[in-house]
Amino acid sequence: MNLDRAVRALAGSLVLIGVTLAVSVSQWWLLLPAFVGLNLLQSSITGFCPAALVLKRLGMTSGCAFR
Repeated sequence: MNLDRAVRALAGSLVLIGVTLAVSVSQWWLLLPAFVGLNLLQSSITGFCPAALVLKRLGMTSGCAFR
C-alpha cells in the first residue's frame, strides 16, 4: 500500500467511525467527519496533508499525490 491509498483509507475509516459513533453514542461525533472533510479540502487546495506526513515518517512509500 502506498501513501495515497493509506491517506484515503484513513480518511474513509475516520468518516465511517465518526458517523457510526454519532448514530450510536452522540451527535457530537459528527465533528470528526466534518474535520476530516475540511482537512481533505484544505489538502486539495494547499497540497499539505498532516496525515501524509505522519504516515510517511512511519515508512509508507510515496505515491503520486503525496511526495
